[in-house]
Amino acid sequence: MKLIYNVEDKPKFSQLIVFAFQQLLAIITATIVVPILVNAFGVVNLEMDPAAALFGAGVGTLVYQFFTKKKSPVFLGSSFAFLSSMYAATVFGFFGIILGGIFAGSVYVIIALIIKAVGSGWLNKLMPIVVIGPTVALIGLSLAGNAVSDLTKASATGESYSLAAIVCGLFTFIVTILVSAKGKGFMKLIPFIIGVLSGYALASVFTVIGTVAGIDALKIIDYSALVNNFSNLSIGSFFHVPKFAFVEAINEITSGSITMKLADFGTLMLLYAPVAFVVFAEHVADHRNISTIIERDLLTDPGLDRTLLGDGVGSMAGAFFGGCPNTTYGESVGCVAITKNASIVTIRTAALLSILLAFFSPFVAFVNTIPSCVLGGICVALYGFIAVSGLKMIQTVDLGQEKNLFVVSSILVLGIGGFMFDFGALQITSIAASLIVGIIVNQLLKDKEA
Repeated sequence: MKLIYNVEDKPKFSQLIVFAFQQLLAIITATIVVPILVNAFGVVNLEMDPAAALFGAGVGTLVYQFFTKKKSPVFLGSSFAFLSSMYAATVFGFFGIILGGIFAGSVYVIIALIIKAVGSGWLNKLMPIVVIGPTVALIGLSLAGNAVSDLTKASATGESYSLAAIVCGLFTFIVTILVSAKGKGFMKLIPFIIGVLSGYALASVFTVIGTVAGIDALKIIDYSALVNNFSNLSIGSFFHVPKFAFVEAINEITSGSITMKLADFGTLMLLYAPVAFVVFAEHVADHRNISTIIERDLLTDPGLDRTLLGDGVGSMAGAFFGGCPNTTYGESVGCVAITKNASIVTIRTAALLSILLAFFSPFVAFVNTIPSCVLGGICVALYGFIAVSGLKMIQTVDLGQEKNLFVVSSILVLGIGGFMFDFGALQITSIAASLIVGIIVNQLLKDKEA
């Protein structure tokens, strides 16, 4: 892929801020949704702050850039893989949430140290392109249902299937791909910003008409977040100190509201550590994918040990500030691929923006008003690009060999079908479970090639 901005390139400052904001738009919704889901479904409602999660994602990304020597253009955000672990950990308060994130990050650090000592040659044998290719494709395909679900949803009414929402979502998608494919100059580099603003404008028109005419079917945007933010004009309407997880944990300890036994530490380790081992496979898939896009093997330079250290310590930082372990984001990879902007300075600036904007109340409120259908339209493009990136990897595989055919088909069918391992406290996601089966099939048939 011919990049407009390569990893070491530095766009002009005026353009850089816009590029960074676009990268932030690609990842922000998923990042702030994780604490919202934990608040809704956790054993105890900790009132986790989405702004703190955004702050933690920015810090985690900067940590990741440090360990990867500023060579990997990927943004870290709140990980969905640990949701079940976080739900259960809420019973231990913010302290338990932070400790769980440290356990998860420690797994990455330990694996990184092992790879540093023995090398990563074994990894290429365990997970060659025939295994990684369909896994990368599966990451995009497995998210397709989420994109379509958002595309059809009207945020204002909560209606799961709204024709007006579908029009807005498809309009967003079409504008995004037209700007990306046919745009000129600077416009071609910011298709997501133009797509989101265009979709938001159309949804606003529908919502105004629906409100004035009393037609609920046309109400798309829920403006309550913005209204509530400015309901009482004060400094708090513009600036807000996030509810940092470590501050809440200190308050729990000093007040004595949380007491933990030694067995509780073991419980948290069992909740988080096994999931981290599983997410390791997705880490490899993401880095193989971005390596293909930038045409540089990140698993060799800076090396898998460094990407794992960055991800692991970045997860600890994310949990410390926002309560959410971080992970490399496919949305970020898709944004790099579509915009052809792999500038590490753009990623770093996006991280700094996420830290600063976490304190700016109107921004967080505005993001909360972006309707699901508009974000769904953007995600159709993002997730599609991730899927196609994996399919491009498979092009290099000889599917005329039965062995390769069975490996690829087993991963795709099981993954798309939603196959997963459920051990109660530990759930292995469909992507990871399909990858495990693919690895086993590949090893069983490795001596039976045509």
